[in-house]
Amino acid sequence: MLITSKKIIKEHNFIRMILKAGLFSVFFSCCAIPAKSQTTVLKTGKGYIRGTLENKILVFKGIPYAKDPSGALRFKAPQPADQWADTLSCEKFGNIAAQYSGTGNGTTGDENCLSLNIYTPSTKFKLPVVVWVHGGAMTSGAGKGKDGHAFSDQDSIVTVSINYRLGVFGFLYMGDQQAAYQRSGNNGLLDCMMALKWIKENIGAFGGDPAKVTVMGESAGAKLVSTLLVAPEAKDYFHQLILESGAVQCIRDSTTAKNIRQRLLDTLGLKNPSELLSLSTSQLIEAQNKVCSGAQGTNYFGPVQDGKVITTDPYLYLKAHPNRDIKLLIGTNSAESKMFLDADKRLFHPDDRVLKDWFGSNFRFLKSADRKALALPDHLSYETNLFTQYMYQMHSYRLAKVLVANRTPVWVYRFDYSRDHSGANHGVELEYVWFSGNHPSFNTEEVTLAKQIHQAWVNFIRGKNPGEINASQWALYTNETRSIQVFDRVSHPETVKKVFDDRSYPSSGFVLN
Repeated sequence: MLITSKKIIKEHNFIRMILKAGLFSVFFSCCAIPAKSQTTVLKTGKGYIRGTLENKILVFKGIPYAKDPSGALRFKAPQPADQWADTLSCEKFGNIAAQYSGTGNGTTGDENCLSLNIYTPSTKFKLPVVVWVHGGAMTSGAGKGKDGHAFSDQDSIVTVSINYRLGVFGFLYMGDQQAAYQRSGNNGLLDCMMALKWIKENIGAFGGDPAKVTVMGESAGAKLVSTLLVAPEAKDYFHQLILESGAVQCIRDSTTAKNIRQRLLDTLGLKNPSELLSLSTSQLIEAQNKVCSGAQGTNYFGPVQDGKVITTDPYLYLKAHPNRDIKLLIGTNSAESKMFLDADKRLFHPDDRVLKDWFGSNFRFLKSADRKALALPDHLSYETNLFTQYMYQMHSYRLAKVLVANRTPVWVYRFDYSRDHSGANHGVELEYVWFSGNHPSFNTEEVTLAKQIHQAWVNFIRGKNPGEINASQWALYTNETRSIQVFDRVSHPETVKKVFDDRSYPSSGFVLN
C-alpha cells in the first residue's frame, strides 16, 4: 500500500503504468524527476517507511526487522520490531554490526544493527526475491557491501541485503550459564531467520513473491545460510539457497564454543563467563580480535550445535529430514586457499602450531592427508590443494552428496578462471555474479564470463535450470554422475572423476577439545 502526498501518488502510479508498458527506461532517459518527488512511502506490518528512487529503482535502506538487540536484549535472541507511529525514513543504510575496524582504530559499527535493505523495480508485480547474506568470517562485513541494483535493475528481481550480529554478539555461547542465554551461540543465525520471517510477511508490499525466496551467501555468508537447512525453525522461510564457498563446516560443537569463550576470558583476565555480559562493545570486540589473531581465526565464531536451535550433527539431521521442496546451487573456487596462504605465510610450510591455529584439534587430519589424492589439479601446489579441500571444497561436496541422496535438486559449479592461470582465489567469483553490465577492469573474455555467470544465477533465482552455457545444459548433480559446471575461459560441463573426502574429518571445520 502506498501513502504519500497526492502529487507523489499520481507520479508513482504513472511510474507503475510506465513499468507495465515496458517503457520505464525510455521514459526516464528523456525526463528527469524533480528532486523533491524522488521519495516513496510504503506500508509494512510495523508502520510506514519512506524510500527513494535510485537509477529508476525503488530503494529502502535500514528497515528495522527486529528490536535493538542491546540493553536488556544483549546476547539474547532477536525480538520482532515494535510498531512505529510516524513514517520512518529509510533513505540511508542502517548501522553495520559491531566489528573490528581493521585499521588499528579499534571498534566500528554498533550493537543496534538489525536492519535490511530492499531494491525493487516494481511494487505491483509478484517478482522473485533474492536475499543476500554477507561474508566476513562471521566477524566483519555488512549487507550494504553488495549493490542490490545488480539484480534489481536489469533482471526484475527484488533484492534484499541484511545485517546480522557478528562475532561475540552473534555467536558467543552462554547456553551453559543462564537460561536466558540458552540460544546465544546462534544469535547471528536467529537474526537471519528473523529477517527472513520479516521478508515472508512484508515482501509482497515491495512487489516480491514470498513463495519465491532465494537466500544467497558467500564464504561465511554461505556457511551461515547453509545452517538454515538444519535449523528446524527456518524451514518455511526460504525456497532456494545459493552457497558460494561455504557449507555446514561452520557449525561448532558446544565444547569448542566454550573453549573459544575461555580464550576470550583469558585475554581479558576474567574468570567468570557472566562477566563478559557487562563489558563494553569496544572491550569485547578488541578482545575478540586478539583471539582471532588475523586470518587464522576465520572459523572461531559461528553457529553452535546447542541442542536448541541446532539439535544434532548437520549431516545426521539432513539424512533424517529430507526436503525435496527446495533447490540449491552450490560451488567453490579452484584455488580458494590462495588468499589465506598469502595472509599467513606459515601455511606454505605448515607445522603443528600453524595447523592447530587454523584447524584446532583437527590439525592431525591435515598432517596425515593423502598427498596422492591431493595432487590434482597438478598446476597448483600441494599446499594450495590441501587447504582448499579442507577449508572449502570437501565440505561443499559432502553437503551436495547428502542432499542429492535425499533427492533434493542440487546444481554444482566450480569457478576456475584467473588471468594468470594460477587458479581462482577465494571470493573472486563475486564480481562476476554481481555483474551489472559494466566493469571497468574486465577484459573481453571476462565480460563474456560475467554475463554467463550472472545469467545463470538469475535463471536459478527465477526458479529455472541455471541455464544453457555454450550450448551445454547444466545438469543436476548426482552421486553417480557427479556432473558439475566449470566456469572458465571456455565454460563447460565436467564429470568429476573422484571427489576428495577425508572420512575421518568431522563435520566441523574447527574443533577444540
